[in-house]
Amino acid sequence: MPRDEDGQRVAEDSDEAVKETGFRARGKSKDSRDDLPQVVAGMAVTRDGIPVRVWSWPGSTTGTDLIRQVRDDIREWTLSRVIWVADRGFTSRKNRRALMRGGGGYIIGEKLRSGSAEVRAALSRQGRYAAVRDNMQVKEVNIGTDDRFVLCCNPAQAERDAIMRAKLIEQLEEVITGTDELTRTERARIEGTLSGKPGLKRFLRVTPGGLRRVDKQKIRTETNLDGKYLLRCSDPHLSAEDIALGYKQLLEVQRGWRDMKQVLDLRPVYHRREDRIRARVLLCWLALLLIRVAETTAGGSWTWNRIRAELQRIHAVTYTGPAGTFRQTTEQGKPQRDTLTALGLDPPKKIIEITPKP
Repeated sequence: MPRDEDGQRVAEDSDEAVKETGFRARGKSKDSRDDLPQVVAGMAVTRDGIPVRVWSWPGSTTGTDLIRQVRDDIREWTLSRVIWVADRGFTSRKNRRALMRGGGGYIIGEKLRSGSAEVRAALSRQGRYAAVRDNMQVKEVNIGTDDRFVLCCNPAQAERDAIMRAKLIEQLEEVITGTDELTRTERARIEGTLSGKPGLKRFLRVTPGGLRRVDKQKIRTETNLDGKYLLRCSDPHLSAEDIALGYKQLLEVQRGWRDMKQVLDLRPVYHRREDRIRARVLLCWLALLLIRVAETTAGGSWTWNRIRAELQRIHAVTYTGPAGTFRQTTEQGKPQRDTLTALGLDPPKKIIEITPKP
């Protein structure tokens, strides 16, 4: 059984531990681990990807509660105009009303596979796409609502979607090949093995006779969605290009979370006291801030992995001899000198310390 920071035995996933802290709690897990307690973290990021603030909430906090606190905290910054950019998880009517309070606006992604009347109407509208930068094509569609809808298409992503779907269909065909000769129970058992693979099961069709087939109609429907995503915007003055590029800035937030989880190892969190959990999130956020400042200062193709790989090759070496000891840095090659120049840093001293022998 794991122990806490004070050496006390604690059931990591027990209800008692959750009740004791009041911070770790079970909620809707994006990793499909609703059986484990969690905390929720939020982050504000500038257009250049610089993290400027971080929040922590109990794991059971709802999306509307998050928006309410973030709105109140951002209001203290006295910004003249705020356009909230959110992913498809915040598209509910209640969340949209919360974002509109105080004269704010929003750009929110819509779920293309939701089957809602608005999505079907937006996809059915004809018209040409206008090419914008970053390999993106946009088309604004009017479906007779107060909100504006912009349909975006990325040709490169469309090719990747088609390739991925072809691989899924090939795997599905391998699974259902020869199942016509099996009994109904055996076919149902094979279908049950696909319950944990929604990508495959999405293209499975069961005939009235109980036979398993590839759903060709579903394939045609999915082909029409390759590389596309739909945006909903409440601002009447933004152009379709600004809406699309504004939503793309959400990728900077997602990149920040990937670095927090994968590079900085934000999780798993083995603390259970609220102050220590908040401290861990804050320290990881400060580390991410350092990473983004370094990347922004260096510019160009300088990523944190490249910066770290070059700078960690500079070492301090201690030499001991009859006359005493001295420490010096290793010789910097051109990659290390270029890295220091890109960051605007002076190279370290050659001789760090000299200690003569008494």
